[in-house]
Amino acid sequence: MTEKVELTPELLRELQLKQLDMLVYFRDFCEKNNLTFYLIGGALIGALRNGGFVPWDDDVDVMLPREDYEKLYKLWHEQGADGRFRLLKTDRDMFTGNIFMTVTDTNYTMVKTNQAEVDIPHGLVLDVFPLDVCPDSRFARKMQYVWTMLYSLFLAQVVPEKHGGIVGAGSKVLLSIFRGKKLREKIWRTAEKHMVKYRLDKNKCVTELCSGPHWMKIEYPKHIYSGVDYVTFEGIKMPCMSGYDEYLRMVFGDYMQLPPVEDRVPHHDIAYLDLNSPCEIYDSKRKNKQK
Repeated sequence: MTEKVELTPELLRELQLKQLDMLVYFRDFCEKNNLTFYLIGGALIGALRNGGFVPWDDDVDVMLPREDYEKLYKLWHEQGADGRFRLLKTDRDMFTGNIFMTVTDTNYTMVKTNQAEVDIPHGLVLDVFPLDVCPDSRFARKMQYVWTMLYSLFLAQVVPEKHGGIVGAGSKVLLSIFRGKKLREKIWRTAEKHMVKYRLDKNKCVTELCSGPHWMKIEYPKHIYSGVDYVTFEGIKMPCMSGYDEYLRMVFGDYMQLPPVEDRVPHHDIAYLDLNSPCEIYDSKRKNKQK
């Protein structure tokens, strides 16, 4: 599976429409359990600019305040919501390669290139991110960066491709020194406790610690997320942060303007895609091959 799947406009649109089932299921679960979540990124831009998916977008991202993010995983499994739609995160029983949670639609098969060798259900994916508080103190904020980088490194257990120089070299050294599974888990759990310890009522800004190195440096005034608004996404009512315009302008600038033609492409490398077969069939075949 070294070749990248070519997403024709027709195939991409079919993929998008199938992802809607997962988004609606997620919305209904959150509403039922009084969990706040927001449509973010390209999906939010698409709702405002296109009334749905951006024509070249290949996924949907959502975000929950950290407290609700943690409740989500607990409630999802307590209520037996893992059926067709599975909520996945790295823990003692599973390694996903992600530093955030994902919902997977097992009715279909999609294997991302960077996860081709990871033993998880390879279905269509909804990325679920936490919204965290960042400290007002500059020193504490720098320490939050450090704890987040340690968390990301030892949870994902791989050096991000874009990390070169001292950070990349240092990450490789740390992974080579701390090899044991239990030791790595202890490190990332300790790092997580330190990076998420700040309270919203005592600090001015929030941030995206689990969205990657670029996003974790952005500090959003907390008033952006002080309430919930709604947008129409593919004819469906979806929640977003009340300060969505300020949020989008901070991140994307004039988000209502189309990007250059060369940037109007899907952003994920897909190694395998089958929108007619459940992912268990692919996983079973792969495991049989390995035996």
